[in-house]
Amino acid sequence: MADTRRVLVAPDKFKGSLAAVEVARHVAAGLRRAAPGTAVTALPVADGGDGTVAAVVAAGYERREVAVTGPLGERRTAAYALGGDGTAVVEMAEASGLRLLPPGRFAPLTATTYGTGELVRAALDAGARTVVLGVGGSATTDGGAGMLAALGARLCDGAGRPLGPGGGPLAALAEADLSGLDPRLARTRLVLASDVDNPLTGPRGAAAVYGPQKGASAAEAATLDAALARYAQVLDGGRLADAPGAGAAGGVGYAALAVLGAVFRPGIEVMLDVVGFGAAVAGAELVVTGEGSLDAQTLHGKAPVGVARAARGVPVVAVCGRLALEGEALAGAGIERAYALSDLEADPARCMAEAGPLLERLAESIARDYLG
Repeated sequence: MADTRRVLVAPDKFKGSLAAVEVARHVAAGLRRAAPGTAVTALPVADGGDGTVAAVVAAGYERREVAVTGPLGERRTAAYALGGDGTAVVEMAEASGLRLLPPGRFAPLTATTYGTGELVRAALDAGARTVVLGVGGSATTDGGAGMLAALGARLCDGAGRPLGPGGGPLAALAEADLSGLDPRLARTRLVLASDVDNPLTGPRGAAAVYGPQKGASAAEAATLDAALARYAQVLDGGRLADAPGAGAAGGVGYAALAVLGAVFRPGIEVMLDVVGFGAAVAGAELVVTGEGSLDAQTLHGKAPVGVARAARGVPVVAVCGRLALEGEALAGAGIERAYALSDLEADPARCMAEAGPLLERLAESIARDYLG
């Protein structure tokens, strides 16, 4: 009797359409329908941004909810994930994400990461010995000042008054008292998981590059850049402001590296370790990955490329909503072929609305091409 054929389905989310868990479910359904008897393992992945907690919960972590401070200071419920080995996964977007803002409302100078610090503190309360801080999709450019405040730091102006929320007030920073930081942090391994390696300040910095996505005008971006420079000078003399990842998520990366002693690692590499990709890919003869848009950004640390690199020589194909990469670029990233929803449905709105059934049709095509 022939050995059962094994396929690993490891996609990221289709942003604005389907979560990674849903993408994996639809692809698996299409594969099973077209190739009955195939052993399909669904392992949704993430790169540290939106959907990270959902991906690790699907891999067996426990979802835990806690009341935190949102980016505008409002109270809200956010989730983190806790593994049996004492590893907690904190998704910054759960507490301080751009998606949490009301439609059309931005707060580039005042949005806070305080809630992210509250999530880290909740993970410590739960006994976490390792905290993976997945950053991405943030609404904030406060250098992680809010996060540090939630963990016990005092950031004050020249009169000794605590600064207000957001990156704007950092221009008045005169003193950073870190003596009150939660002592458990010194005994905890913190991993900064990000696909962004920008420095904190300058033309490639957090404010200049990502500030406009968070509603900052050119003048506000310049204000934030100067404020972050002041912040870095007070915290560590600017020593780690140029470190890779310092500019991640509006500068949260800098606070994690310079104050919390975090280790920076590409987000997808960290998350593949967390969800157990290495064990899952063993024995597979095909890996299906994907994300909403396969484009130039995909080549810079996004999930599909990370999956392809970790596939250990197993053929990798990708599904996507929109394909903007030539075959040569795909091959260079380790992806044999890409299947796009837009090949089945030219209307982008219908592509997003009907992404699930369309993904199942793509998966049937993959089964015919690779499992026939």
